[in-house]
Amino acid sequence: MDNRLIFLKGTLLLTGAGFVTKIIGFIYRIFLSQTIGAEGMGVYQLIFPIHTLCFALSVGGIQTAVSRFTAARASLKDEQGARDIFVLSGALSTAIALIVSLALYHNASWFALHILLEERCTSLLKLMAFSIPMGTLHSCISGYYFAKKNMAIPAASQLLEQCARVVVSYGVFLILTEQGLPVTPMLAVAGLVGGELISMVFSLIMILWDYQKQGYRLRNFRSPEKTLKEILAFSFPLTCSRLLVNVLHSIESVLIPGHLRLYGLDSGSALSVYGVLTGMALPLILFPSAITNAVSAVLLPSVAEQQATGNHPAIRRAILLSVKYCLILGFLSTAFFFFAGDFLGLVLFKNEFAATFIKILAFICPCLYLSGTLGGILNGLGAANQSFILNTLGLGIRIAFVFFIIPEYGIRGYLWGLIVSELLTTGLSLYFLREYFS
Repeated sequence: MDNRLIFLKGTLLLTGAGFVTKIIGFIYRIFLSQTIGAEGMGVYQLIFPIHTLCFALSVGGIQTAVSRFTAARASLKDEQGARDIFVLSGALSTAIALIVSLALYHNASWFALHILLEERCTSLLKLMAFSIPMGTLHSCISGYYFAKKNMAIPAASQLLEQCARVVVSYGVFLILTEQGLPVTPMLAVAGLVGGELISMVFSLIMILWDYQKQGYRLRNFRSPEKTLKEILAFSFPLTCSRLLVNVLHSIESVLIPGHLRLYGLDSGSALSVYGVLTGMALPLILFPSAITNAVSAVLLPSVAEQQATGNHPAIRRAILLSVKYCLILGFLSTAFFFFAGDFLGLVLFKNEFAATFIKILAFICPCLYLSGTLGGILNGLGAANQSFILNTLGLGIRIAFVFFIIPEYGIRGYLWGLIVSELLTTGLSLYFLREYFS
């Protein structure tokens, strides 16, 4: 099949699954906002910096390595080598994830008290720890199928994960209300773990069936030491950069409620504002990114394949088309969210702050959607250092706004910081890819 048709088919499949997933997730967010409240959403959102940090350590660079090296070997007709990449990478990342999960579970109280500064996060972190190995293996399997240009498995697992998350959370809600127990953010974390479990089981069954059907034999593994060195050489600096980026993101997330208190809000109000921003407004702004996320996922292995075969013009065409359509989507989204912001915030979330945040965040849409796609291209080209620079600078700007602007102007100061950081990272992404524009 023509590469352009494969690209279009894969993008449409992932986009469709992404939209359905986001619609379900959007309804789920409304459900959470009405059951655990804005403050509960704030407490729940606080655990995600630790969640992403654990994933960055376990699979951050390895998933990209799976996609890149599997695609490169498949383009050279080395099917055994392509499958070997997943086996070795999956085993390595899952082993790391088990260690990380165990460490998080036994030190949850310390992380809650000293890092997140919120004791209520202890039980949430303990339960969340079980999701780390599941999500890690699921991510590696998705990376393999992205490289093989089989988007049906990642798309189906994405939908299953979201549906399972909603079903588990709603089931816990019914049990709690029936027994007259308080509904806490633990409900949402239970859904998170349930979703990861179902998606992992589905993905694992599919890839085991695929390997058996193709007659894969582990004893035919060629040069495991050399393959491991290749994986580590590529993934280690990328993992380190993502770890640093996630540490900075964790710092940012923890500082926001604290600096909102410096602005004059009490603890409950600060967590409520933080919950409205990260649990209501931002997910809505990110809704159209289902398209750009799909493009990014398809582009990474595609660009790696074109680079392996030296097809420079194909990479250039992919970049130019990505820039064109991401900007069109971004400007249309800006207009929609700005003019419909009041309706969306007040009707969907019944929250005035959500309406205000949506209208301000509307202006980051063009850069937000474009930078994500360009980041996928840079990773596909193996430009780990450039990705690190972009992410570090973007977060550095946002943290500076948290430190110096939020105490003076409140949460609006952070929204301004988001706009500035997205403008900078998008501009630098285009600069790093400048050789492909000539």
